[in-house]
Amino acid sequence: MRIFFTALQLLFWIPALGQTAISATYDSTSVAELYDRIPIGLKLLYDNGQLRKTEGFLQGDYRWNRLKINTNNGSFQNGTLVINRKQLAEQQYTVQLSVTVPDKAQSFQVPLKLPYLQSIRFNHYADSLKRDVHFYLNVEGVFSSGKIYPLDTSVIQFEVSEGKVIGQDLLIDLHSATRIITVTATDKNNPNLKVTTSIPVKQLPDDMSLIKKK
Repeated sequence: MRIFFTALQLLFWIPALGQTAISATYDSTSVAELYDRIPIGLKLLYDNGQLRKTEGFLQGDYRWNRLKINTNNGSFQNGTLVINRKQLAEQQYTVQLSVTVPDKAQSFQVPLKLPYLQSIRFNHYADSLKRDVHFYLNVEGVFSSGKIYPLDTSVIQFEVSEGKVIGQDLLIDLHSATRIITVTATDKNNPNLKVTTSIPVKQLPDDMSLIKKK
C-alpha cells in the first residue's frame, strides 16, 4: 500500500514542502495586443527548488483541471483568458488571477501584465488625396511589447475636418475647395491616446497626356 502511495506521489510530482511562488505569462505569438482570447501559462515554483509548468503553450505537465482559477477581468477556461479590453485599460493592463492549488486553503494572487497600446501613428499610402476618391486612413499602433500592428475601427475612431469617413476610407466631395484635411484618430479604450495628421488635397488635375493609350 505504501509503495502504491509513493508511486502516486511521483506520478503527480507533489513536493512535500509546498509552493513558494506562482507566476503567470501569456503566449506572445497569440497577438494579445489585438485579440481578446489569450492563451496563458503558469509556472509553479516550490520551495525545494522544483519548477512545474502548466499544459498548453508552456508544454508542461501540470493539468489545468487541478487548479481553480478566478480572474478580475473577463473569463478563464482551460488555459485561455478572454478579456474585456476596455476594463483592462481601467486596470492598468494588469489582470489579477486568483489561483487555488490542491491541498492549499489559501489562494495565490497572481498578476498578469498584458501588452497595451502606447502610441498611434498614421502611415499614409499616398502624400495627398483626390476629391471624390476613397483615401484609406492607414493607422498603426505601437505596443508596450515593442510590436507594431495596423489598427482598424474596432480599436480607433476618426474625426475629420471635412468630408466623411466610410469604414476606414476618407472621401471628400468632388467640388470641395478645401486644400488640407485634418484627421484625428483616437483610441476607443483610452481617449487620451490620439494622433492628428494633415492631408493635402490634390489641386492640379491629372495630366492625361502621361497616361498611355492602348
